[in-house]
Amino acid sequence: MDVDGGGSKRFFNRLGGQQSDPSKNQKVCYHWRAGKCNRHPCPFLHRELPAPPSQQGFNGTASTKRHHAFAANTDGPSSRNRGPNNFNGGASSTWGRTGGANRVFVRKMEKVCNFWVQGNCSYGDKCKFLHSWSMGDSFSLLTQLEGHQKVVSGIALPSGSDKLYTGSKDQTVRVWDCASGQCMGVINLGGEVGCMISEGPWIFVGIPEAVKAWNTQTNSELSLSGPVGQVYAMVVGNDLLFAGTQDGSILAWKFNAVTNCFEPAASLIGHTLAVVSLVVGANRLYSGSMDNSIRVWSLETLQCIQTLTEHTAVVMSVLCWDQFLLSCSLDRQLKVWVATQSGNLEATYTHTEENGLITLCGMHDSEAKPVLLCACNDNTVRVYDLPSFSERGKIFSKQEIRSIQVGPGGLFFTGDGTGQVKVWKWTEPAAVTA
Repeated sequence: MDVDGGGSKRFFNRLGGQQSDPSKNQKVCYHWRAGKCNRHPCPFLHRELPAPPSQQGFNGTASTKRHHAFAANTDGPSSRNRGPNNFNGGASSTWGRTGGANRVFVRKMEKVCNFWVQGNCSYGDKCKFLHSWSMGDSFSLLTQLEGHQKVVSGIALPSGSDKLYTGSKDQTVRVWDCASGQCMGVINLGGEVGCMISEGPWIFVGIPEAVKAWNTQTNSELSLSGPVGQVYAMVVGNDLLFAGTQDGSILAWKFNAVTNCFEPAASLIGHTLAVVSLVVGANRLYSGSMDNSIRVWSLETLQCIQTLTEHTAVVMSVLCWDQFLLSCSLDRQLKVWVATQSGNLEATYTHTEENGLITLCGMHDSEAKPVLLCACNDNTVRVYDLPSFSERGKIFSKQEIRSIQVGPGGLFFTGDGTGQVKVWKWTEPAAVTA
């Protein structure tokens, strides 16, 4: 008996049920949402439940926006730089799928599917989690280099060499053939690799109490003594090799071509805790430390000329870009510094992430536009356009990415806490036809 005079039936019809089946359960089918319901008839709804009647107008507007987001992400050349996270500024992260007569919308979570990683996800393209190590269509994964057993702490690509060198806290340096991607050799150092850089034909590896130096052209090997504790950061500037050490000092060596060795040149004292990041720019040396500060040193006098104390946690990475200094910290902040008329640096912009920041790497994409790669301690790398800081992609990993290195021809490399090195390449922009 229709006690409410047909009201329940009309409400049921608004929910999407068939008029001939008023007994259908008022619940959305879980299997339909996954795109694999095979029950005919199904006792549950094959459409999303709307909001309560008082919110019908708002819900209707939201539904329209969802369909527009799907169209913008799939149709026409204007969507070329819009990945699944809608980096053009939209809030929607909805992807659309077409299956039979019904259009199924799968909302992708910003999380890599664990079953996909293991090679046995049964949902395929309809999985709500990512089946990819990245989001965004500006770059792609070329290959993965397996071998290290612990975090990759340094990546180097010497000029004129066809070999890639990776250092790890598993106390080894691995040598990879750039053409085949095969490991050509393993060098056991007897100590954790804290950092690694290349300058010309030279490779420098920071380990506890020493810096190892190899010349890839002459195969000569040197050991630079002097550091106290682990060497965490190195950089070359003004014909000097600088090394940031665990005791807070920065040691400098100068190469003597006559004796074919590196001779101690100076020790820069000022930081009270370990120096973990170094960069050279504008005739200055910039050092980031576990004492939460950045010190600015003159390359001519090797004296500290300014100390920046705006960060509230370890300054993990410093980077020079154009006329600016960029710094990031475990305090979740990325700061942009610019020199005033007095010559001192001031923070002019602060970008805040949801998680602590580990390392910065600047490079250019396939269109020669400046891009910033920012590794966070939530196992991701954010990819930003500069100077706008508009997000254009994201890289995921099983553990934190501690090393990012730029290569030739649009290549770049990332090394994570599992010991895995990934090789990425910037993709060429799609041709736009009239």
